[in-house]
Amino acid sequence: MGKRVLVTDDAMFMRLMLKDILTKHGFEVVGEAENGVQAIQKYKELKPDLVTMDIVMPEMDGITAVKSIMTSDPNAKIIMCTAMGQQALVIEAMGAGAKDFIIKPFSPAKVVETLRKFT
Repeated sequence: MGKRVLVTDDAMFMRLMLKDILTKHGFEVVGEAENGVQAIQKYKELKPDLVTMDIVMPEMDGITAVKSIMTSDPNAKIIMCTAMGQQALVIEAMGAGAKDFIIKPFSPAKVVETLRKFT
């Protein structure tokens, strides 16, 4: 059975793209979230092995969500999803406990390689 992943992004298109890449490479997408509030709630419910987390989202951004998830589960494995030019936010997210990051637009090979490092 593949590793269980929670996909978090406010853009449905991005969630679908990630879901497609992950399922084709043996991961199981157990849930989706549109913002940080949903990500925290679904993390507690689903207890996924990995989380992909967009940085910029409405209601609650990815960095705040990472801090909250890491407080409740210091072993959480969260991979940030970022657009080019968001280096400062990526550094902040890594400081909050994120393990790595992938850059949009997604390269399927890079997504899989990054997530496999934590499985």
